[in-house]
Amino acid sequence: MTIHTGEKTKHVCHPCGKTFTLLRHLKIHQRIHTGEKPYHCSKCPESFAHLLDYRKHRQTHRKEKPYHCDDCGKTFSHFRTLKVHRLIHTGENLHHCSYCGKGFTIRGNLNTHLLTHTKEKPHQCSICGQRFARSQCLKKHKLKKLHMEEVRYHICDCGKSFTDVEKLQTHARTHLKNLEKRFCCSYCGRTFVRAGDLQSHQRTHTGEKPYICAICGTRFAQSGNLRVHQITHTKERPYPCTVCDKGFTTPGSLKVHMRLHTGEKPYVCSLCGKGFHVPKLLKKHQEHHTREMTASLDMT
Repeated sequence: MTIHTGEKTKHVCHPCGKTFTLLRHLKIHQRIHTGEKPYHCSKCPESFAHLLDYRKHRQTHRKEKPYHCDDCGKTFSHFRTLKVHRLIHTGENLHHCSYCGKGFTIRGNLNTHLLTHTKEKPHQCSICGQRFARSQCLKKHKLKKLHMEEVRYHICDCGKSFTDVEKLQTHARTHLKNLEKRFCCSYCGRTFVRAGDLQSHQRTHTGEKPYICAICGTRFAQSGNLRVHQITHTKERPYPCTVCDKGFTTPGSLKVHMRLHTGEKPYVCSLCGKGFHVPKLLKKHQEHHTREMTASLDMT
């Protein structure tokens, strides 16, 4: 039943009398009474009334490791990870150390290992001058209490502080750039340093797409987007993954893909701390928090 008042329309649940401002929230709530569970797991018989519960359940399946190594019995969640692991046993495509002969499946791991032989320490502490072979060791060193006390802060007029002068100078340039911005967008008021940047920006308002693909006729607002698109016709993928050999059309796409191998999740939810490897997944996740909070406010 729907009640119309002077302020808001309220949707009423017949079995229990609770009211909701949004019809979809009422429909979700009514699953408590009807027992409806529209979200079905494709890997087991479980079903769920709410999408969030379904997604949490799916995480339990992701912990499964169905891919087994026949040589050592180690298990993996993904076939590509097993494929890389198998190189340890077969010796195929291994990167060998020229000093001790040790093999590595990933070139980057070999480069790190070589530092143990060359004694090269490319990472230097800006506070005390001590050098380290690995960047991680330098980071740990800087976090020591002694160094934290020694750090001198260089403060900008805007109040922001920095641990070294170079970073302060880089930051100060952003203030100069803001003063230099003189090309103003007549649609939204945003300003730009260069006229070309303003013209490019204004296409987001006008919808103009002057760059046309000669092969399929697709139009683009930016020349860079056209160049990336044209690679889809040539099938060229000049940026290969060093772990699984999958190719990518842009360095950015490769960087995002590598997070699947490294486990890096730089986009963190400020509400629950959950991390994501791409920003769109974080945005989608945060929308769940928003809906949950809205629903809880409606039910009070």
